[in-house]
Amino acid sequence: MEYKYERIRNVALLGHGGCGKTTLTEAMAYLTGAVDRQGRVEDKNTVSDFDREEQKRQFSISTSLVPVVFEDTKINVLDTPGYFDFVGEAEEAANAADAAIIVVSAKAGIEPGTRTAWDLCERYKLPRMFFVTDMDDDNASFRAVVEALTDLYGKKIAPFQLPIRENGKFTGFVNVVKMKGRRFNDDGTYTDGDIPDYSMEYLNNDRDALLEAVAESSEELMNKYFDGEEFTQAEISTALRESVGKGDIIPVLMGSGVDCKGVRLLMQEIVTYFPAPNRRIVTGVNPTTGASFHADFDENKPFSAQVFKTIADPFIGKFSLIKVCSGVLKNDSTIFNAEKGTEAKLNKLYVLTGKKTTEVTELHAGDIGALAKLDLVTGDSISTKENPVVFDRPTFSSPYTCKRYDTVNKGDDDKVMAALAKLMSEDVTLKTVNDAANHQSLIYGIGEQQLEIVESKLLDRYKVAIELSAPKIPYKETIKGSVEVQGKFKKQTGGHGQYGDVHIKFEPLPDREKAYEFKEQVFGGAVPKNFFPAVEKGIAESVLAGPLAGYPVVGIKATLTDGSYHPVDSSEYSFKQAAILAFKDGFMKADPIILEPIELLHVNVPDSFTGDVTGDLNKRRARVQGMDTRPNERTEITALVPLSELTGYSTTLRSMTGGLGTFSYEENGYEAAPADVQKKVVIEAAEKKE
Repeated sequence: MEYKYERIRNVALLGHGGCGKTTLTEAMAYLTGAVDRQGRVEDKNTVSDFDREEQKRQFSISTSLVPVVFEDTKINVLDTPGYFDFVGEAEEAANAADAAIIVVSAKAGIEPGTRTAWDLCERYKLPRMFFVTDMDDDNASFRAVVEALTDLYGKKIAPFQLPIRENGKFTGFVNVVKMKGRRFNDDGTYTDGDIPDYSMEYLNNDRDALLEAVAESSEELMNKYFDGEEFTQAEISTALRESVGKGDIIPVLMGSGVDCKGVRLLMQEIVTYFPAPNRRIVTGVNPTTGASFHADFDENKPFSAQVFKTIADPFIGKFSLIKVCSGVLKNDSTIFNAEKGTEAKLNKLYVLTGKKTTEVTELHAGDIGALAKLDLVTGDSISTKENPVVFDRPTFSSPYTCKRYDTVNKGDDDKVMAALAKLMSEDVTLKTVNDAANHQSLIYGIGEQQLEIVESKLLDRYKVAIELSAPKIPYKETIKGSVEVQGKFKKQTGGHGQYGDVHIKFEPLPDREKAYEFKEQVFGGAVPKNFFPAVEKGIAESVLAGPLAGYPVVGIKATLTDGSYHPVDSSEYSFKQAAILAFKDGFMKADPIILEPIELLHVNVPDSFTGDVTGDLNKRRARVQGMDTRPNERTEITALVPLSELTGYSTTLRSMTGGLGTFSYEENGYEAAPADVQKKVVIEAAEKKE
């Protein structure tokens, strides 16, 4: 069946890890017939969590697409991970969605992931609703959740329902909008019933607040409100739809994903209050003409789409998930990638339900589908060659948690690199770096758990093993003093021997961006000019690994002042070796020091955690540079901190702030390490050498 934009809703499910998003997705899929039986996370058989790692760990790692058809509307549900390590997945979903459901567990209440989900909706300007799940639990408190949300986000929080409990059981709800009591049936539907007396106090307050919000939506309704006239149900629904779409009202609904209670009504509210895709603006550029292309999910315009997620699973294949931005994509279309200048002929077009693929003949503007086995990456734009379009690439959180990785089995390096490339195509917050200067391969992610899962996926999916460890800090070595030394290389082995003799002055070079500077001030031909390059070559080789701890040397000036040579035994090799001997001797006599990398750290935390965070930074040898006020009662702390002190910082910050703190950093040069740090670095280097 074809679905045009007015009958499409693209909805991201957001919220803290373990709050019930996947269970809710499963209930929606089951009630609409998308799946035959309702799976359970504990039983490892949900449609969303099909990856082995997800089933093993029993929480979502990747965003899954689960389209459900409610009445005559297609709801593309994007079930996202809730743990912060996988924020890139939630960002991909938010980029493709037109609205969001923030799921809150009535047992756990407001959690860090709840606030992160709200911030994500703010960033992507998504209309949203809260769905309070786990209402079947004896300890569930809908009112506590509503009050906590109101404290955080103000009067825009609007309960559309109130719970009905009978004999301690969650049996129904009061519809605040329609002032009706509802009782659940066994199949998740409901029948009309009385409004309990105990609901009236909250109901009247919530109803008054709702009507006031309706009145504020237009001057006409405001006048009617002040005149004491009652609004019609049509006026209320229209005003609420407009206000929810603008984000002026945030409905709060309730139910139980496990028991499928309240889930039908949630889908009804999604259809009623959430906007169709064409309510959002999307603009690209024609790279040939430079003209803007206003796609705006208009199917009467030429076809264009953008890849918002990549799946590269060896068990189900490679799929590029796309959102059609304009026109209609047919399964026999030829698509054009304007950035790469490549064309591809489609022979199949898919809709995914978890890992299940269903072939479709076409996708209309605003819909979401999948293309298989094409040379596309997340963020790519596709269009027709006649009307090329490039959309802005989405931005994602940058990874700052770093680990060193080593291939366990010799000969697997190429396999590991190929497998990592596939994992990075799936996860936009992973990156690898070849740190040649320190002879290590590095992998960056949002958090340590994410990197541990990468290690596990490599073994399970691709049968290659890596070992993660703390990265080698890229220290450097230099000197503070000046010294002049002799380096003599003399070897007699029968026949021609080897002889090279140099006197070199070593002193600090003000510019530590340079490894070394070489000069010669030799008089009277003590060292023939043809050996000068060999002496410099000896210096160049020596600075690659300093005598102190084996780290690269920077900021050293070497001046060749004198020496001697043998007319037969001297050679370029002997003078190079003489320079190397002089370097080792002179460096250690010239007050050598270890330089450590310093980072400019930015930590964004709620105001209440500022003291704890700055206290921890002081323990990490940080120098706080400033504290700036940020929106939503947050503070950004800026500090200079040694890179070595940032190992494990993501875990510490998350623990300290309940998951609400974020950080980033950039290089800020090198400084002399304190004596105790220098001693530790030198000892560790000596132990490794042994």
